[in-house]
Amino acid sequence: MQEFRHRRELALLMLLRPATPADIGQLHRVRLLVRENRLSDPARIGEGDYLEHLTTLGAGWLLEVETRVIGFAIGRVTDGNIWALFVDPVHEGRGYGSQLHDAMIAGLRVRGVSSFWLTTEPGTRAERFYLHKGWMPLPPHPVGEVRLSLRAS
Repeated sequence: MQEFRHRRELALLMLLRPATPADIGQLHRVRLLVRENRLSDPARIGEGDYLEHLTTLGAGWLLEVETRVIGFAIGRVTDGNIWALFVDPVHEGRGYGSQLHDAMIAGLRVRGVSSFWLTTEPGTRAERFYLHKGWMPLPPHPVGEVRLSLRAS
């Protein structure tokens, strides 16, 4: 009963919404916390990269609990690339990645995107996640990353 009450309270406090430039600091905080697909050089992706992807190239969505971002997803409308989908490791395994994925794909479809692609490291939870969500493998990327695609239905 206690676990149910906790989950119910958490659900009431959670918000899935579009990401804005004002959220960039929290998005980057989550990005730096991840265990897989870690940035070898955290300075390689900066505020300008997020800003460009949120405003010019695409759109983003985030999940927050009591105004604290716990995960986010960003996709490009220009070419259907999924630029980011990350969940704070403390909140993994609760379906938040699926919620973000589905909101992002639906939001990009509304914006006219009909096919999607991404790259990730082979043999990771991320690869298994996308395959489970219906993504299909493409020929391997020259630098050894896995390439996947998803077609709008």
